[in-house]
Amino acid sequence: MADSLPALAFLGAGSMGGAILRGVVASGIRIDGGITATNRSVERAATLDGLAGVTSIALAEHPQGNLDAVTSAGIVLVGVKPAMVPDLLREIAPRLAPGAIVVSLAAGVTLQTFADVLGPDARVIRSMPNTPATVGKAMTGLAAGAAATDDDLAVVRRLFETVGAVIEVPEDKIDPLSTISGSGPAYVFLLIEEFTRAAIGLGFDEADARLMAEQTFIGATALLDASGEHPAELRRRVTSPKGTTERAIAVLQDAHLDRTFADAAAAALARAKELAAGA
Repeated sequence: MADSLPALAFLGAGSMGGAILRGVVASGIRIDGGITATNRSVERAATLDGLAGVTSIALAEHPQGNLDAVTSAGIVLVGVKPAMVPDLLREIAPRLAPGAIVVSLAAGVTLQTFADVLGPDARVIRSMPNTPATVGKAMTGLAAGAAATDDDLAVVRRLFETVGAVIEVPEDKIDPLSTISGSGPAYVFLLIEEFTRAAIGLGFDEADARLMAEQTFIGATALLDASGEHPAELRRRVTSPKGTTERAIAVLQDAHLDRTFADAAAAALARAKELAAGA
């Protein structure tokens, strides 16, 4: 595993880009050349001031900031809104360092879009991280463009491993992946909301209900992580024959959760395709 990364440029270091940036800094991995981050507003740029090894640029004050950021960067992470990506790529194309790897954080923007602007030889990798990156528990999918080498993919994988787990997929799996890990945190939060409501319905006050529901999810996932067991096996261990949990699980299974989650993922994927088509 690489113990260093080349100089990084985060163009649009907003919520997701900022999370990745902070994860890289917190990991302590050596950055050969430092990190430059750009944001449009002075206020947003100020949130990154003071991070070790980071130069934070407000484009409102320094309009050439993106060009300055990419000039010597070995990895350029594009984190602006999807609709802004083509214009940004046209802006930075003349100043990209030879051999720079361009990493997309923009949902729905294809590798072909990058190739159309930067050329077919551009070394581009499309990423799909999720919001737990902010606490170092991300699930990130990576899809490499045709010109990206195995070494390119390895160094970008190392970058994202500073904030969580990584899998490599073909590009046609990025949108399906987004319906599971990208949207998935919202599904979990919804389950916790409903579990909390159930506790309130049983007579607990909101503070105790939240604590019970949230800590149960936190504890269960920590146990899953620590044990290495299949979730079905852990479920069986909690579900005593003819006990209370067995009765509750039967109700949940009668609600056809398998179909519900499959339908939810299908709905998210359909919307992803609409967004990609500009709908």
